[in-house]
Amino acid sequence: MFDKLKKEHIVAGDDFNRWKVPPASIAIHLCIGSVYAWSIFNPPLIKEFGVVSASSGDWGLQSVVWIFSVAIVFLGLAAAFGGKWLEEVGPRMVGVVAAFCWGGGFIIGGLGIMTHQLWLVYLGYGALGGCGLGLGYVSPVSTLIRWFPDRRGMATGMAIMGFGGGAMIATPIKEGLLSAFYKVPEYLGPESAVNLVTEGGKRMAEVGGQMVEVVVAGAAQVAAAPVPIEEGVYVAGTGNTGAAATFFTLGVAYFIVMIIASFSYRVPREGWLPAGWTPPTADTASKRMITHANVHIDQALKTPQFYLLWIVLCFNVTAGIGVIGVAKTMMTEIFGTTLPFIVNSAFAATYVFMISVFNMCGRFFWASMSDYIGRKNTYYCFFILGIVLYLSIPFAAEQVSINPAVTWLVMFYGATMIIFTMYGGGFATIPAYLADIFGTKYVGGIHGRLLTAWSTAGVLGPLAITQLRQASVTSSIKDLASKVDPAAFQEKFGAGIAQLDQLVAAKTVTIGRLMEIAPAGTVDPTSSLYNTTMYAMAALLAIALVANKLVSPIHEKHHMETQQAGGSEAPSKA
Repeated sequence: MFDKLKKEHIVAGDDFNRWKVPPASIAIHLCIGSVYAWSIFNPPLIKEFGVVSASSGDWGLQSVVWIFSVAIVFLGLAAAFGGKWLEEVGPRMVGVVAAFCWGGGFIIGGLGIMTHQLWLVYLGYGALGGCGLGLGYVSPVSTLIRWFPDRRGMATGMAIMGFGGGAMIATPIKEGLLSAFYKVPEYLGPESAVNLVTEGGKRMAEVGGQMVEVVVAGAAQVAAAPVPIEEGVYVAGTGNTGAAATFFTLGVAYFIVMIIASFSYRVPREGWLPAGWTPPTADTASKRMITHANVHIDQALKTPQFYLLWIVLCFNVTAGIGVIGVAKTMMTEIFGTTLPFIVNSAFAATYVFMISVFNMCGRFFWASMSDYIGRKNTYYCFFILGIVLYLSIPFAAEQVSINPAVTWLVMFYGATMIIFTMYGGGFATIPAYLADIFGTKYVGGIHGRLLTAWSTAGVLGPLAITQLRQASVTSSIKDLASKVDPAAFQEKFGAGIAQLDQLVAAKTVTIGRLMEIAPAGTVDPTSSLYNTTMYAMAALLAIALVANKLVSPIHEKHHMETQQAGGSEAPSKA
């Protein structure tokens, strides 16, 4: 049965409509793209027992946030190691395995939630599901490139656009399922009406003659609940967050959709070309750096072009993640104090939604645009325009702190949205860039190995943003402390400026509290906390710009040799 999934059994006839393939690719990417909506699961997972509030037996946030990171790491590993296998067996086999891994990862993760075994959630969603992510991500790429040699960028943009939009669709679905499966715990009454005692740090109450653990829901917990609840005392372990059932439901649904999509995959015969289309002439191809030859996967790793493109992708993604990771916080800190009547919580929420929209649209727009202006020129746009935009953010932040005008908010908003289109566009354009440089025969496998740049950027970006921001916070606090009156400082914080480091570590002293006693006319440095980060991101793009400039056609010694007998190709001996 599995042998029939191999690519030699799914070769389409010349009359096959190639437009039947993109919907299958988009469907798979919409399924696996839901990984970006992982944060929806954090609140229910940290109160599985308490349900309305965390109990003593619940997992801590620090224990569950890394599940997403594990999934992304395994995405990169699976893409790197599974890419070569993809070229051997074809997209249908890989798509089916991805469906089992992604859907099965949810099922195993659901069992882990139901039995409260965190390691099962890591194994299921993190490791197994992450493998499904990697295999599902690369399976459509080489297929679509072969079906659309005339529109390589558009083809890959269509599929990878689905990955960018997966979270946008998955978020309301996940929230709806969690609400549907949510069960309110047993309610004992208002806190004032229940005799509570503390034993070993746990809140306990007598129920049916026995002491049981309880949780207390205040106004914040009532507001966060997915269904209407009352303030008061609830019995731990008697309700249900709905997380396990949501995992089971999504696992089955994703498996079915991905299996159907995988069986819709077909590959063109060797040498097939779209009706009425002729490949570009040698002169045209040379100008746009498009090769007619192919480079073997293993040989690609011996070329400088692979590592230059690795740098191009890694630094483009690092810069984008550097903004995406702090976008909401950055918007609030830069404009929340200067334009509080405009930038409120609702505005920030809409801003985050628009990030997803521009990220998704950028994948299709830039990838399609690359078919007309060329892949190298597209990345020139990313880096040259990106450097200007990243440098404009500190300028807008500085200006709005001096003159709180909406103009600077519009400038910031527009700059970041264009940045998000280029972040998504970088993901969507790189497969076509690889096909132009290395040929289409093994582009899926080469793309898989290049995705290790994504895993690296996923660590490098957040690390850079947090470290640089914290350095700016520390510097700003010291600068403000040097300006305030020591007597006012002593009265405000109950300690002298000499103890500043200890007060900062205890979060007693903050920029906001120092501004309350700062001399009149002191500029609030909060809006400039991200300046260093933006300068660093611009520097990374400058390095990537140089790497893109150095990308050149592959030397013919790396091309595969065509055997006279049988017409098959073998790797070059170089």
